[in-house]
Amino acid sequence: MELIQDTPDLAAYLAADDAIDHEHPVVRRTVAMLSADAPDAYTYAEAAFAFVRDAIPHSVDSGDSRVTWRASDVLEKRTGICYAKSHALVALLRARGIPAALCYQKFEAVHGLIALKLPGRERWVRQDARGGEAGAGAQFRLDREQLAFTVRPEFNEVDYPVLFAEPHPAVLQCLRDAVDRPRLAQLLPTAL
Repeated sequence: MELIQDTPDLAAYLAADDAIDHEHPVVRRTVAMLSADAPDAYTYAEAAFAFVRDAIPHSVDSGDSRVTWRASDVLEKRTGICYAKSHALVALLRARGIPAALCYQKFEAVHGLIALKLPGRERWVRQDARGGEAGAGAQFRLDREQLAFTVRPEFNEVDYPVLFAEPHPAVLQCLRDAVDRPRLAQLLPTAL
């Protein structure tokens, strides 16, 4: 699948916004901690991926009813669904100058993941830091994708090819409107 930037300006994939608040002190402290053992972009990207996948439980798997949507909240509260975990990973990457995008798949509901573009590489590579039981097979790979889920077109599942510089409005709206995870489950978008 050919991935398509929603904006041609690569600088948009380094920007901060309300959800990808990579200038927040919590994000900066996490970047410093991860950078201590990861001096280059490649080892840092893998460390950031593993941290978000393994150290921040997916709230459905853990039973946490809190809803997070800002990267700093995800890192501080150590919880989030796939969208929130993706916001955190994108913020950690962008804070180190690594272009990162948000991307999505459609199953029963829309699933969030990211793509990154490492120095010296021409193409974007998707990564899925969902983690937990359902996403246990997801690995940081640059040679091929090893995502949490594989779409099955025969079941009307879709890999959306668009790389978003900002969270999709439908995703951000459901996160902002949900007072808790049970309500969030009712608001999840089923398509983009």
